Amino acid sequence: MKTELHIPSDLKFLAVVEQWLLGFLEIGVGEEVDWARQSNRLRLVLAESFSNVVRHAHRDRPEVAIELRMEVKELDVCLEVWDRGTGYDLEGYMAPTPEAMQEGGYGWLIINRLMDRVEYSLKTDDEGRNCLRLEANLADKASSVKTA
Repeated sequence: MKTELHIPSDLKFLAVVEQWLLGFLEIGVGEEVDWARQSNRLRLVLAESFSNVVRHAHRDRPEVAIELRMEVKELDVCLEVWDRGTGYDLEGYMAPTPEAMQEGGYGWLIINRLMDRVEYSLKTDDEGRNCLRLEANLADKASSVKTA
């Protein structure tokens, strides 16, 4: 089962994005998962991804739509976040540490810890868009947070 959402780059639409995610997942996987844990996990990842596009990739360009795609196969979820920004160079990324008192970079850390697989592709299609691809299995596990 697949769905798509094209939405303006504005944080006031975050609630709409979250309802789209949760509504589709409820239909796609029903009562087969621990909704309290999984919905919080996925909402946090989507909120972080969406807000990063709004605040960084499409900064001051709310008319540029963000495209969200989701596919559910059994208990596997794939979420894609497409943007038209300049992109983020991950080669220079260093995970924040408590002693560094770093202001940014926590979102990427959170996303990678909460999802089973994360891929980020720059200028990946004919339109020059970037794609953040997030994959997770919603089957109950001892912990949904990866250790590193």
